[in-house]
Amino acid sequence: MSDAQSQTLAGPTGEVDTSSSKGRIIISIDAMGGDRGPNAVVAGIAKSAKKNPAIGFILHGPSSDLKRLVSRRKVLRGRVEIRDAEGVVRMDDKPSQVVRHGKDTSMWSCLESVRNGEATVAVSCGNTGALMALSMIRLRKIPGVNRPAIAVLWPSRNPSGFNVMLDVGADVRADEEDLLQYALMGASYARNGMKLDRPRIGLLNVGTEENKGRAELKAAHDLIEKAAPGAQFDFVGFVEGGDIPGDVCDVIVTDGFTGNVAIKTGEGTAKLIGDLLKEAFKFSPLSRIAALLALTSMRRLQKRIDPRRVNGGVFLGLNGTVVKSHGSADATGVAAAVKLAFQLAQQDLTNKIKARVASATQSEEDDAEDNKVAE
Repeated sequence: MSDAQSQTLAGPTGEVDTSSSKGRIIISIDAMGGDRGPNAVVAGIAKSAKKNPAIGFILHGPSSDLKRLVSRRKVLRGRVEIRDAEGVVRMDDKPSQVVRHGKDTSMWSCLESVRNGEATVAVSCGNTGALMALSMIRLRKIPGVNRPAIAVLWPSRNPSGFNVMLDVGADVRADEEDLLQYALMGASYARNGMKLDRPRIGLLNVGTEENKGRAELKAAHDLIEKAAPGAQFDFVGFVEGGDIPGDVCDVIVTDGFTGNVAIKTGEGTAKLIGDLLKEAFKFSPLSRIAALLALTSMRRLQKRIDPRRVNGGVFLGLNGTVVKSHGSADATGVAAAVKLAFQLAQQDLTNKIKARVASATQSEEDDAEDNKVAE
């Protein structure tokens, strides 16, 4: 690889600090594609680097621009390797076009670093459809997984403060086998990412009664219930939309269409409530005084529901971990996505999901063989 293709920023002495990367977890970052451009991405990884000395970065994008941005951040000296990639995957690009013609893009380069074992996790603010398509092509699906899923953290009443929900948009379809795999992967995510020894799994439906819902949901209910003891999670059965931010379960399983509508509705509702509160506190002189008195509590609430602080959807079911940051993420949002990527890398989530899916697949094969013998 030439100097133009790979550049590690020099330390204070002007020489490359190769020793500083020893023992660090390396995160591959797509610097392009987000709404705010590479400035927000570099500012975000600088915030992460300042808080966590155990992270190193491979940054992908036009080297001349990135070198200039990174050189302004002293905290990034010796901790960032730049991979030159002139192409950019834009938000309106079709995934099929990116798969065919995107080899020179920062997104492709970002995933290649994970594929080649140079980085543990990839982080991108870019086009979700293109990122999933490229991830499936370059990283491949875990054996036994039919459809990868995107998992997100959702603010909830649980002691952890969040629930996991998947899928939220990787694929609009999901049959009973897919929903079972989502339950297995979601349980692993909750166990390793949220430190829950025995996560509670709920299957999203239009009611909690077992006779409600589509045929594939009823079939998925039986499959998940059967898998629960061996997979070390508790299945609470069907849950409703009101349980998504509740404390009935820790993981909500659904198809990508329903999950994506739910998360977008939740984000819109949170913004509406925030705007209405601002209007209410500006209504009169007394309300402005009340706003000042409630300032500390309001800031605590804002921090609690701030989507930037839980920014990052995780692609589950691939031979490598990919974190999809929100396209409009600022420095705080990017830093949150990097923090999540670091935590998942520490827990070796991908290999744990592989083991769980393989175990479930083997169990199904054993059951099928036993049925044949019985016949």
